[in-house]
Amino acid sequence: MTTRQYEKSERVDLADEAVHWDLGSSLSYGEYLHLDKLLSAQHPLTGEHNEMLFIIVHQVSELWMRLMLHELTASLECVRRDNLDPALKMLARISRSQNQLISVWDVLSTMTPFEYTAFRNALGRSSGFQSVQYRMLEFLFGNKNAEMLAVHKRDPQAYAALERALAEPSLYDEVLRLLSRRGYGIPEDYLSRDFREPYVASKQVAGAWLGVYHNTGKDWDLYELAERLVDLDHNFQLWRAHHLKTVERIIGYKPGTGGTGGVSYLAKALELKFFPELWQIRTSM
Repeated sequence: MTTRQYEKSERVDLADEAVHWDLGSSLSYGEYLHLDKLLSAQHPLTGEHNEMLFIIVHQVSELWMRLMLHELTASLECVRRDNLDPALKMLARISRSQNQLISVWDVLSTMTPFEYTAFRNALGRSSGFQSVQYRMLEFLFGNKNAEMLAVHKRDPQAYAALERALAEPSLYDEVLRLLSRRGYGIPEDYLSRDFREPYVASKQVAGAWLGVYHNTGKDWDLYELAERLVDLDHNFQLWRAHHLKTVERIIGYKPGTGGTGGVSYLAKALELKFFPELWQIRTSM
């Protein structure tokens, strides 16, 4: 057999495949996904080879966060309507998306300090700290901090959206309202509190969750909901930990471009939990 014959035998035989070679009036794959816009959105500011990696990693992260927000807002509405089956599916999908966000740091960590320093000054004060979608995720999960709004003032539309999310009940607030409707003892001042304020853990709320775990036969869906929330919290902590170690690996203990202390700032968030009572009661079970 000649080399040419060998190469031909390795090709996929399309003779019996009904491939649409002519798309006619149908959208193409690239048109449906708007790939012309998506793949032309990478504009390095320097001639450094590694800046493209930095841009794509952060753009991909924002796309995954876009999906997470899509699922989170829908699941939140389902919880309001006591419709937990689709909410559980959506929350599970968010957890899978979080795994993708975590794995992105593995790619970025291939960048060395020398490679990052070569283009870092071109970033100016731009930073992931200014991510509107990340801040929205935190607010919707329940990490409310009004101080964080200030950095978004230059974008009135984003500022207004974040301000609304700050004032409205978070996913956890809506879950506690659901527990109350199901007969679990949630303090009244937790059901109608000022939702702009940071959440403070409650012994009564912890007791309600213990009741859920002890009544799985009656309220299996609430038990499943609790475990989905733990998954989300767990993955967020892993994401923060991977972020910290990647930053430490690439810039050491230099300040971040957004003005924070860098690693020292990221370390402050490692112990943050969106759903604190679900962690507290694990010692009691």
